[in-house]
Amino acid sequence: MNDHEFETEYGSAITNNVEYELLTKAAIANGFLQPEKPLVGFINIEGVRKTTADLKAAFPSHFSHHFAVKANGMTPVLSLLRECGILAETASPGELQQALKAGFTGKDIVFDEPAKTEYVIREVISLGAALHIDNFEEMERVRAIMAEQNDYTGEIGYRINPQVGSGKIKAMSTAGAHSKFGVPLEDEGNREQIIQDYLAHPWMKTVHTHVGSQGCPFDLIAQGLNKVVALAKEVNERAGEQRIESIDIGGGLRVNFYSDKVTPTFQQYADFLKENVPDLFTGEFRIKTEFGRSMMAKNGSILARVEYAKNSGGRHIATTHAGSQIAARTTFMPESWPLRLSAYTPEGDFKNGECVEQDVAGPCCFAGDVVAHQRKMPKLESGDCIMLHDTGAYYFSNPFYYNSLPTAAVYGYTINDGQVEFVQYRRQQTVEEMMAIIG
Repeated sequence: MNDHEFETEYGSAITNNVEYELLTKAAIANGFLQPEKPLVGFINIEGVRKTTADLKAAFPSHFSHHFAVKANGMTPVLSLLRECGILAETASPGELQQALKAGFTGKDIVFDEPAKTEYVIREVISLGAALHIDNFEEMERVRAIMAEQNDYTGEIGYRINPQVGSGKIKAMSTAGAHSKFGVPLEDEGNREQIIQDYLAHPWMKTVHTHVGSQGCPFDLIAQGLNKVVALAKEVNERAGEQRIESIDIGGGLRVNFYSDKVTPTFQQYADFLKENVPDLFTGEFRIKTEFGRSMMAKNGSILARVEYAKNSGGRHIATTHAGSQIAARTTFMPESWPLRLSAYTPEGDFKNGECVEQDVAGPCCFAGDVVAHQRKMPKLESGDCIMLHDTGAYYFSNPFYYNSLPTAAVYGYTINDGQVEFVQYRRQQTVEEMMAIIG
């Protein structure tokens, strides 16, 4: 979807919202936007609490919910989620350490890295975390390590690729015929080998699948889940006991990036699964989820200063400090990851006036560094502020050091009686700190 379609289908990018205006004014009053700090991020603390409460209320008690740490690995965010009763899903040694630093214990964590070294497998097992095996070669490593174990209390199982196809964003789909993730269930001989491994090893107690995230329709997800549930039932039947005790169904709930409305909701997703994958709701298996984007996206925003404005070929262009270094997915794949924007004056007032088509560009030195193409909104001028909405997932956790731009400060905030209260989640990175990272 290009920005013209975005505008036509959903109207103006953003209407005046009292909370966003209060946030912008408070950020400016607190000096968060300065010449040396022209970009800042925010996390809505009460929004996170409401989102997690909605998630837990939508599913029965035999469901547990693990946050995909890759979506936002900042320690204060993970700690907040833990306080809200959410567990952790990790996919690298670094994410594992982020989860531990935020207070999660091994039993709270599932580990999904597709390229696990022997070292990290041993670490995950020593912690008692759940381990999802990506392929048959990895299985051989795990088998050898588990032969040395006497007191492992976690859960190990295969990650299954049900091979049901891809959604509309191929890069976000993980259940195609040739996916890099998991053991392909339909390849010749694989199903029987999977079953034999479960029958041979009582410590294999779980099974995992994840069909994909943004752009994957519910029907496709249901097809994949039903295939994995059937596999788990067959294993248990042939074992003569409940060998597989839990099923991890991944995440996959898409986010609406075109308006403030949360759709689909966790309740809508739960209702769909109850009707279309009913075995998840009988209590026969404990069920784990791994939501990421749908938990955090709408609880984050980015505020940047407009540094310059100009006209080129009859088109207005605003050059801001929010670009590929913080919004890489939007600049490289704008049709798949469009963002809503809102404009504010230098004082933080919501900017009204005639809307004109304009490009909103970032600071990086390449032509594609544009967060909105031909977006119709109030004309941006030097000194104005631009807010990027729905950026609580992935936009803070994946800094891109293009042009050696430091990462921005991030603040958690609450609003009480019209007053915005901030707590620093991450301070502004200095140039020296950035240089130490990239060498």
